[in-house]
Amino acid sequence: MALSRPPVGAGRLLGVLVALGAALAGCAARPVVVGSKKFTESVILGEILTQLLQQSGVPARHAAELGGTRLLWDALRAGEVDVYPEYTGTLCQEVLKVACDDDSRGRALERAGVRESGSLGFSDQYALAVRPDLAAARHLETISDLAGAADLRVGFSEEFLARGDGWPALRERYGLPQRDVRGLDHDLAWRGLQSATLDVIDAYTTDAEIGLHHPRLLVDDRCFFTGYQARFVYRPELPAAARAALARLEGRIGEADMIALNARAKIDRLPDAAVAARWLQRSLGLTAGGRAEGFWRRLGRRTLEHLVLVSISLAAAIVLGVPLGVLAARLRRFGQAILGAVGVLQTVPSLALLVFMIPLLGIGALPALAALLVYSLLPIVRGTAAGIEGIAPGLRESAAAIGLTQWQRLRLVELPLAAPSILAGIKTAAVLDVGTATLGAVIGAGGYGQPILTGIRLDDTRLILEGAVPAALLALAVQALFEGLGRWAVSPGLRVQPEGD
Repeated sequence: MALSRPPVGAGRLLGVLVALGAALAGCAARPVVVGSKKFTESVILGEILTQLLQQSGVPARHAAELGGTRLLWDALRAGEVDVYPEYTGTLCQEVLKVACDDDSRGRALERAGVRESGSLGFSDQYALAVRPDLAAARHLETISDLAGAADLRVGFSEEFLARGDGWPALRERYGLPQRDVRGLDHDLAWRGLQSATLDVIDAYTTDAEIGLHHPRLLVDDRCFFTGYQARFVYRPELPAAARAALARLEGRIGEADMIALNARAKIDRLPDAAVAARWLQRSLGLTAGGRAEGFWRRLGRRTLEHLVLVSISLAAAIVLGVPLGVLAARLRRFGQAILGAVGVLQTVPSLALLVFMIPLLGIGALPALAALLVYSLLPIVRGTAAGIEGIAPGLRESAAAIGLTQWQRLRLVELPLAAPSILAGIKTAAVLDVGTATLGAVIGAGGYGQPILTGIRLDDTRLILEGAVPAALLALAVQALFEGLGRWAVSPGLRVQPEGD
């Protein structure tokens, strides 16, 4: 029997529903995540690609300033990031551990499930930069000349100190005797060289500071540093339109262009997004999309991100920490183990803890929330345990004498009496969370830490204050909030009174 045709109205309704479903599916599609490392050139390249993707109709977002090479590489392979700018020498020596030729690198990338674009058109080599006055006075022209200058004060980026093509191998190749070697942020190292508190630093040959401060770049006379062509590495699942956008960038950025882009961001203090937009307009004829985000809008967004990190992690810490504190007070031997465990977790450096969370939870807010939860536990558990342990034995005996069960004694007697100590622990945890949450920006969690990181990178005090001042004000507001909550929630007779009252 032939099927009857649906009514015209029903057909139209079905078509509308199908179109709406397709539209919702498109809206729900995950955007291409472009990552970048925590230095200006990488951020600008990431921003150029992000804007190009968006103007090519590909949903994209920029996860900027995500730390160093290993963090980005692991995030790429885990699918947390889809594409990021990298350099061939770094891929060969630091990541893949293969010979620095196209065939060896290509096969190793294939095995890792990663692809690479063609060269962007420039190479960014490592170099050692020396103060010009010192170089002239000590006749330092090559890296070999450092062998006779053991007294020099050296400052290298943390990544250069640890990577396979960095300081350890360089020192061995040249037999360098320097022992006063400090690890610090790359941008801070340039300040140290300028202020004469450092004598030698590692530099990138496209650094904007080279043209500004005119340091002596020592000749790599033993050819230690290999080629560092700039490319993008990406996941093979990258959409065809995104791969086409990558192809448009191949060979379009020369070394002089990259130096000029870095200078516009670091010396002229233009926002990274504006630098990228101007290059796209000049080189590819693309008009800048959208208006730049204003200060108040940016502050509101960062405040919301910070509040979400603090409030969710604190709520989870209260739900977990108060019961653990009760157990620590009730079960003395087990309680010491609980307090010891949360105390040990508190000693783990916050930045290290954030990075440890990435393999489990990826990048973004989730690992930051987990790390903040861990850091919030100690004051809450300790405050709860101390409050319950401090209750007079006579009150416990009275509660038992009138027939209250253990649960009733806890709910009606012990927790109310311990409330001042519990709230004090929660208040301490909340204030600590506000400060620690600024580090979440290193793994893409946003918040007030983002302008602080950008300000350090660009040597822009205004940006640093844009994150630091609101964070300090928020910490004061949180403390005042819990002071008020304590006066409202705790009975006047249980509040701690100053001595002599």
